[in-house]
Amino acid sequence: MTNEAKVVIVGAGPAGIRAAEALVAEGVHPIVLDENARWGGQIYRQPPDGAGFRREPRELYGFEARKATALHAAMASLLPHLDYRPHTLAWACEVYAHAEQRPGRSSALVGHLATLRATREQNVPFTHLIVASGATDRILPMPGWTLPGVYTLGAAQTALKAQGCAIGRRVVFAGTGPLLYLVAYQYAKAGARVLAVLDTSPIEAQAAALPKLMAQPSILAKGLYYVGWLRAHGVRIERGVSLEGVLGEGQTTGIAWRSGASPRATNDDRLHTLECDAVGYGFGLRPETQLADIAGCRFYYDAINRCWLPERDEAGRTSVRGIYVAGDGAAIAGADAAQRTGRLAALAVLDDMDREATRERRMPRVDAAGSVRRAQQRTATFRAGLESAFRTPVECAGAWPDAMTVCRCEEIDAGSIRQCIRSGAAQEINRLKALTRVGMGRCQGRMCGDAAAALLAHETRLPPEALGRLRAQAPIKPIPLAAALCDERVAAVPEDARDE
Repeated sequence: MTNEAKVVIVGAGPAGIRAAEALVAEGVHPIVLDENARWGGQIYRQPPDGAGFRREPRELYGFEARKATALHAAMASLLPHLDYRPHTLAWACEVYAHAEQRPGRSSALVGHLATLRATREQNVPFTHLIVASGATDRILPMPGWTLPGVYTLGAAQTALKAQGCAIGRRVVFAGTGPLLYLVAYQYAKAGARVLAVLDTSPIEAQAAALPKLMAQPSILAKGLYYVGWLRAHGVRIERGVSLEGVLGEGQTTGIAWRSGASPRATNDDRLHTLECDAVGYGFGLRPETQLADIAGCRFYYDAINRCWLPERDEAGRTSVRGIYVAGDGAAIAGADAAQRTGRLAALAVLDDMDREATRERRMPRVDAAGSVRRAQQRTATFRAGLESAFRTPVECAGAWPDAMTVCRCEEIDAGSIRQCIRSGAAQEINRLKALTRVGMGRCQGRMCGDAAAALLAHETRLPPEALGRLRAQAPIKPIPLAAALCDERVAAVPEDARDE
């Protein structure tokens, strides 16, 4: 065992980079693990080295170009002072049994991460772990959603930013949330043919949310600009729609929807169709909380984010000593808030390291961050406005046909899930998972978890917080078979770290 602190950051997006920056400024040299080829996260994703195309930051990031460039430059300047490991998946976390500081030792190992880089598996021990794992698309299924040519909004954005290509020649974007309009704008701006934006949220809800959205007027202005730009360039925008499904056999050929979710509409029963060869869709974002889950952190149900989140204090400390959460992996709040929470988590680590070393409580660095807290309060108000403006239409679960696939990994349809619930065998999400295998596949519930919960809520009439939390298990993301057969394993955890 060593007295030296081992600080590990998972994720090199806005939160992870600012956390690393704050640590390096105080002489701490963290390990930064990143699944991507280059730093920046999803919002500021960079094309891979050696890509056969080049787009200027203004083209890639639009209004965020200056922030993206600054963040990329900040991380580049940090590289000599930290251990950056791209292409690295943290797929499991083990926390050791001891919970108290050992006498005479400034830092005790709290646990280790199981990581995978290419086919090389390695244990990475830590005394302090900042989980800045970001978010993933929130998905609800619809008939035809498994057809080739259907992408999540995040996947469509990745194709454009990292691969320099569009998902199709004639693209429709559907769902709801700010990301819907952003990705449609980015595609149209890049020269792709965007036929329509189909928003399931009614205009009345978006208008009613304006007072809260004014908490961050610059972000609101950008959103309004995207909508205006799309309209000015001939992109059809339909609000308050009900998505009927993607059309095609063996390949996407169109999309169908009904207008009239808005109470002012007069054509409630009118079915619309539009020919297209690709659909990008999603219903906002949901935090990636799997690492915090398997590390044993306590969770609570958050009504604004409509999901279970790890309990944390204002600086990101979780219920497990030495583990901190930041960015969208803690709660969806956007890139600016992610940078603030990443810095706060790093300051909390530094405070805790000081107390471990001196056994005295000094004035915490985060206590002086009043301006940061005020900014976070404005973000929380804005976030509440977004959720009321762009509500996920979970009530559509009652209309899903029995034959529609809900869990594509395990090929579980809506009828099988309904039958299990109606039999009385399952009124809790993990029980439903055990009996039907929904959420047991490669995605570990990322794509089907919200849909299964929506069906369970519709059938039982229970509120979301009463359904239980879909528990994560390792590996939290798929690992290749080659890794299991590889002999290049590196055991980096001291034997005495496990003796308690």
